[in-house]
Amino acid sequence: MDKPIDVVVVGELNIDLILNQIDALPKLGEEKIAQQMILTLGSSSAIFASNLSSLGAKVSFLGKIGRDLFADLVLKSLNAKQVDTSWIIQDEDLATGATIVMSFENERAMVTHPGAMEMLGISEISDELLKKAKHLHFSNYFLQPKLKPDIGTLFKRAKSLGLTTSFDTQVDPVDEWDIDLPSVLPYVDVFLPNESEALNLTKKSSIEAALDYLADIGNIIVIKEGVKGSISKSGQNISKVPAFLNENVVDAIGAGDSFNSGFIFKFIQGCSIEECQTFGNLTGAVSTTQAGGTTAFTNFDDVMQIGRKLFNYNH
Repeated sequence: MDKPIDVVVVGELNIDLILNQIDALPKLGEEKIAQQMILTLGSSSAIFASNLSSLGAKVSFLGKIGRDLFADLVLKSLNAKQVDTSWIIQDEDLATGATIVMSFENERAMVTHPGAMEMLGISEISDELLKKAKHLHFSNYFLQPKLKPDIGTLFKRAKSLGLTTSFDTQVDPVDEWDIDLPSVLPYVDVFLPNESEALNLTKKSSIEAALDYLADIGNIIVIKEGVKGSISKSGQNISKVPAFLNENVVDAIGAGDSFNSGFIFKFIQGCSIEECQTFGNLTGAVSTTQAGGTTAFTNFDDVMQIGRKLFNYNH
């Protein structure tokens, strides 16, 4: 039976206040001037969902927000990209999360108020929704403490209902990296950390060692390496794909989430891992051509046009 949802995204929702064109990141007690300010849709999960939908996938989102101006911006932004928001939970007693992003060249510093995103629990993720979808993506594990103890259960439920799955932990703001990967990764088809996250999660000193460790307990492991591209391992098969380099980066906000959207867009179509990586590298690079994580993604044809014009993408 054909399912109406290609990908259901479970995760955090917040807005980003982005400060760009800063001479240097401020030290404690200092003040710096930002030449550009943008208020836009934030959160790893929402950027992934928005860009995946823009590429042409049918995407539904389940997360938690308040009933406030930031919530209105989240819903308006997702709806504008044709993401189904009917499963998003609004709680008038909670505030919608927000992140202040200070962007300097290819680096950034962030401060987040989690708000409602901390309060989403496993009981609010229904089998009714999961049964409608072909694939489940979950992101930003460390910012969703109520879900943390049950993330393995969520992926196991999804697999039992016939879904494929993907997972991006994102950064641990308290630097503890407390996740029992051996109990989670067997139920994750595609694990998508970046280089720093992979090293922290595995406590290994090299990407090769981290990749081997993760592949021994998981399925498809894909590590994002920024300007070096991406590397994956599935079984004994390793695929290293070079990056598409943007010589005029506007900002790198959401580049990793944009990689995820490109990879999963191809993955749900049954493409090879290398093809998924190549397209993920492209969508990550496309993200850096405009400010914020979603601005560069209008539709599939426009992304392909940017790919051909700026990155000589001819696939």
